[in-house]
Amino acid sequence: MEPTGDYENYRDIFKNERMPFAFIDLNKFDQNIDFVASTQKNTGKTVRVHSKSIRCAELTRRIFDKGGPTYKGIMNMTVEETAYLFDKGFNDFIIAYPSVQPSDLKKFAELTQQGVKASLMVDSEEHLKLISDVGEAAGVVLKVCLELDMAYRPLNSNKHIGMRRSPVRTPEQALEIAKASKKYKWVEIDAMMGYEGHIAGPQDDIPNKGINNKMIRGLKKRSIKDFSKRRIDVVKMLQDEGLNIEVINGGGSGSLVSTGKEPIVTEVTAGSAFYAPGSFWYYKEVSFNPSAFFAVQVVRKPTENMVTCQGGGYTASGPAGNDKLPVPVFPRGITLLSLEGAGEVQTPLQLPEDCPELELGDPVFFQHAKGGELCERFNHLYLVENNQIVEKVNTYRGDGFAFL
Repeated sequence: MEPTGDYENYRDIFKNERMPFAFIDLNKFDQNIDFVASTQKNTGKTVRVHSKSIRCAELTRRIFDKGGPTYKGIMNMTVEETAYLFDKGFNDFIIAYPSVQPSDLKKFAELTQQGVKASLMVDSEEHLKLISDVGEAAGVVLKVCLELDMAYRPLNSNKHIGMRRSPVRTPEQALEIAKASKKYKWVEIDAMMGYEGHIAGPQDDIPNKGINNKMIRGLKKRSIKDFSKRRIDVVKMLQDEGLNIEVINGGGSGSLVSTGKEPIVTEVTAGSAFYAPGSFWYYKEVSFNPSAFFAVQVVRKPTENMVTCQGGGYTASGPAGNDKLPVPVFPRGITLLSLEGAGEVQTPLQLPEDCPELELGDPVFFQHAKGGELCERFNHLYLVENNQIVEKVNTYRGDGFAFL
């Protein structure tokens, strides 16, 4: 859904705070915690929290405290982040991206020795060998998660619709990895992940985009049918080979419903759902309440129907395009200029006819296009509950860390 709220209310809450700043509306954040849990109410699946999209230990903890037993485990970015979160009191990790750096693998072994429950992502025999060698040197068996490619290739063509991640696509390729793993005594495949990013990411209920929405939903439906069968076939083949796959992880915020319906999956993943940034407003099956915002100050009035703000150019990762720009949300109807966008040092904005009077020094509120990348710009997040600031918490950056 689109952001709800009142400009004057947020302006008054932060009238004494220095800009730029970022904040979380906890009432909306908590609604998202409840909604994500509700998507798995009748599935028996648990929800793994993707910390990449949050990047704040206190808010990650709040999800588990408020969400109850439906939430179990963390999907995270790096081995270093695993150590950081373990020190913060968390455990049960799937490290979603491979690493072959000797320092990372050594740290992974040390964490395992300390009792950290963690699986590092793999998709090749080379990964297995490197990890096993480190495990042998440390005298500890290291757990790994096999990633399955979930992209859609219509009619078995070479057209690849989805993320370019794992080279392991077919049951036969997965079987090769499974057999190879038996050569390495110090590594064990105990989990499997398949991230259907082309289902979880694209919005399919955008206003005034009816034809495009139908096309995306049709493509998603065909793709789900394809990879659901492959996922079942892969798991069966791995189990027949004698592997004990404890966790079968799938999905993302935009595919919580469809992935939760798959019988073979044991858990789903959610991250961006909790902040509901600008690229997560319009889905047919799920509806999140935008809760994360940032504010920059008005410093110029180049014409009577425009203002210019200091800073604001916090763009998201991925292919460059307007959909990666931050979205001005309050006052309502305020828009970026097509020839300037959001700038590192200044962002000009077009005002709607019914815009409240903006004075120099007033805030304009934005949402980042994606999830946790917002926190790479700010050391702290203000937490707002029932229209008042209740706390100020550190982001990863505020704790002195930038893991990627």
